[in-house]
Amino acid sequence: MSAPVTVVGIGADGWAGLSEGARRGIASCEVLMGSTRQLDLVPGAFERVPWPSPLLPALPGLLDRYADRRVCVLASGDPMFHGIGTTLVRLLGADRVRVVPHPSSVSLACARLGWALDDVAVVSLVGRPAALVVPHLHPGRRVLVLGSTPAEVAALAPRARLTVLENLGAPDERVHHDPASAGALHVLAVECGPEACGPEERGASLVPGRPDDAFEHDGQLTKREVRAVSLALLAPRPGELLWDVGAGAGSIAVEWCRTHPSCRAVAIEKHPERAARVTRNAVALGVPGIRVVVGPSPDALEGLATPDAVFVGGGLTAPGVVERCWSALRPGGRLVANAVTLESEAVLTSWRSRLGGELTRIEVSRAVPIGGFTGWRPQMPVTTWAVTKEIP
Repeated sequence: MSAPVTVVGIGADGWAGLSEGARRGIASCEVLMGSTRQLDLVPGAFERVPWPSPLLPALPGLLDRYADRRVCVLASGDPMFHGIGTTLVRLLGADRVRVVPHPSSVSLACARLGWALDDVAVVSLVGRPAALVVPHLHPGRRVLVLGSTPAEVAALAPRARLTVLENLGAPDERVHHDPASAGALHVLAVECGPEACGPEERGASLVPGRPDDAFEHDGQLTKREVRAVSLALLAPRPGELLWDVGAGAGSIAVEWCRTHPSCRAVAIEKHPERAARVTRNAVALGVPGIRVVVGPSPDALEGLATPDAVFVGGGLTAPGVVERCWSALRPGGRLVANAVTLESEAVLTSWRSRLGGELTRIEVSRAVPIGGFTGWRPQMPVTTWAVTKEIP
């Protein structure tokens, strides 16, 4: 662009709600871009360019077309909060974008509700599944949901108090508690009481080690205690990618992603019925973004994005699995593998002799009824190998 693009945040109250700086930014442009609704809010003789659909693939070409003109882009509320401003900065660079923010819909919603903005979770469902709300549904918590279908959120949190805030800042602003009658332009507020998530979900921790029966499985599941240890060794960090190789029910991938909204995972499972189960578990437990790859390892690993961590829960004895995982792992990444058979344990001891790392044997017994008494029932011991790839 010959001149920086000006991005002006605008509310539902339109021109009347803009600051003098925002009005000057609009008045100085030759080309005004935005949604049809936003363009209709602004007076003036500009060349008006409504957004094409889909927008993102067309945006670079659109900017090239008007590269020699002074361009102003209209955005809803704060352009840098789930807005077009962040996309333009990514495309053009921060020095080529001038942003004039407006109060976001989240700020306006908190002002109407009397909620502290710094104590509210915000979830955007624009083009994303409603299940992303699930990890935020904890007793006593407050959530603001953007771009939602209120009926879907209501089904996920049937005991929560829902408030629909429509057309915030506009003369026809409306606040009510009927999700079924929500208009297109709204924020959904979810207030979780003590029973908000149902008795089976109440207090569900984001720390790995959920009960085994929280997952749909056919027995191929990394059990609770071993799962907690394995996730601790994998050490998830925000934004990192995990390969869950031989995923079974996908419990490792699911719990990895639940530790932080930006954590990502690919679950690799050769059995189609188990792969489908991974997807169902991911949706049910609020991390529907897990990618599931169906096929045997190591062939199914080809072409996957570079992982920050790898967990091998199945298929250790298949030729080439550990080699492929280790070579793909980025420097500084962690590999954790579990073995329950002598053959797979032999694979781990061999690799440990070559690459180092730690071997740990985990033995768990659970108390079970024995007649009228209680006794210990041991589970199969699990050998865990954990190793970190050195940074050159």
